[in-house]
Amino acid sequence: MTAGKGSDGDDQAEPDPDLKNFGETVKAFRKRVDLTQEQFAPKIGYSVQYVASVEQGRRHPSVKFVNKSDEVLDAFGVLHIAAKQMTRRRGLASWFRRWAELEKDAVALNTYECRAIPGLLQTEAYARAQIHNVPPLPTPEVEEARIFRRLERQKLLTRTPYITFSFIIEQSLIERQTGGPEVTRELIDNLLECGNLPNVDIQIMPLVSPEHAGTDGPFQVLETVEHEWLGYSEGQQSGVVISDLKDISLLHQRYAKLRIQALNPSDSAGLLMRRRGSL
Repeated sequence: MTAGKGSDGDDQAEPDPDLKNFGETVKAFRKRVDLTQEQFAPKIGYSVQYVASVEQGRRHPSVKFVNKSDEVLDAFGVLHIAAKQMTRRRGLASWFRRWAELEKDAVALNTYECRAIPGLLQTEAYARAQIHNVPPLPTPEVEEARIFRRLERQKLLTRTPYITFSFIIEQSLIERQTGGPEVTRELIDNLLECGNLPNVDIQIMPLVSPEHAGTDGPFQVLETVEHEWLGYSEGQQSGVVISDLKDISLLHQRYAKLRIQALNPSDSAGLLMRRRGSL
């Protein structure tokens, strides 16, 4: 994701050579169990046209399609692996890929976000609403790639050994109600659920904050397995991994201030529950 927003925007200029390979894999497993497209489609809840488009490499499959196909075709998890390979590059913006790789091996990850809910905490409905809000509108294939990659990244929250996560999120992101009240209620439920994980702290920065160390914008800092610290900052159509020790020190200072200025995790959960009750 955008680090904060889920920077999994697709680099549309770069082709995805794995899309056709995925379709051929589905087709091979379908034929292995002796099912026609007409027989297979209703078993997974999709149209014959949808199945055909995926198998021909013309359509990016949804998360549900991958899950149901792997189950119905008894594919031993192969389709899940193929889907990850397919979206490994397509679902991520080019400027975010290095940071996404660093996330996988992180020991700790601290995120301050003031633009949109961090991608690691988004629901599918919120992610779709956010994608639809930012021009240009993606093609269905690109949208599905972004959603798939975003949801795949969220597995980091429960991966073991645990990554220690800290999120500081502006209350205004909840008040905005991106996608409407129903989407916001689901989002709040997800934030509360994630905040209950033993390795995740979520803090809300209240609307009225006379002292605020985050006015220069969102950022992230992570600790690698080698106990080195790196930072990430992102703007419009750009992102940069920060390694300069002086810059990292500044980000640490700012994040430490933000943690003091934001509501603590318990009070943040209380605020989220009150906001949910008012929707």
